[in-house]
Amino acid sequence: MRISFFCTTWGNILPFPEFCARVKEAGYDGVEMDLPDDPMLASDRVAMLRDHGLRFIGQYWQSLESDFEANRENYRCHLEKLVATGPEFINAQTGKDYFSIDQNMALVEVANNITAETGVKVIHETHRGKFLFCLPKMTEALSRMPDLSITLDASHWCNVHESLLEDQPEAMSGAICAARHIHARVGHPEGPQVNDPRAPEWSDALSAHLSWWDQVVALHHQSGTALTVTPEFGPAPYMPEMPYTLAPLASQWDVNVHMMRMLRDRYHH
Repeated sequence: MRISFFCTTWGNILPFPEFCARVKEAGYDGVEMDLPDDPMLASDRVAMLRDHGLRFIGQYWQSLESDFEANRENYRCHLEKLVATGPEFINAQTGKDYFSIDQNMALVEVANNITAETGVKVIHETHRGKFLFCLPKMTEALSRMPDLSITLDASHWCNVHESLLEDQPEAMSGAICAARHIHARVGHPEGPQVNDPRAPEWSDALSAHLSWWDQVVALHHQSGTALTVTPEFGPAPYMPEMPYTLAPLASQWDVNVHMMRMLRDRYHH
């Protein structure tokens, strides 16, 4: 069983070739990112990753349209553009929290059809404001589609449910079984991101997330399937700032590298 670690482009301000070199030097296996709409620019970015020996996970986050039909059409277009660049798979922030379950499952069917046609897997991120914004919706989706694959980002659920999810163990177990990719960000009951997971005051939140990730890793170890992880601590406003100066309370880059190396050591890869 192999665990691979991917770097997010979220918050990057470096020219892309410099970013790729920095990612490689830090020890990541690849990059998770969205792509420019221009096909030539998108191809150039993917080629730069290949030149640096970095793998590529596609990312879709542009679920912006409140009209369902417009949302479905743009979802299909974005996924098809990503598929054309040859990602290992696509992590999708599918749907809206205010779409009906039937509408959101219809979007999942769009993704499934694209996977069937192209062989590129589309998995669905547990994200506030989107299809899987809370654990009850996760459970309902799994009841309709037991083989649903997800990106587990439990930091969002900690925020939505204002807890470390101690009171929803059965629902969390179902989500863990469905996880094919992890976004390794640590949330807490009052927010989707602690300021610095190395700080002792966040030990309970970190321990809760580690327990979930440990279970995902154990399941993949048992089945002999590969697992991917993207440490995804974000820049401001995800990263808390000092008032007035707006100085970040921690370095986003350093925190994500710490998470990558800590988890690599923890899982002996």
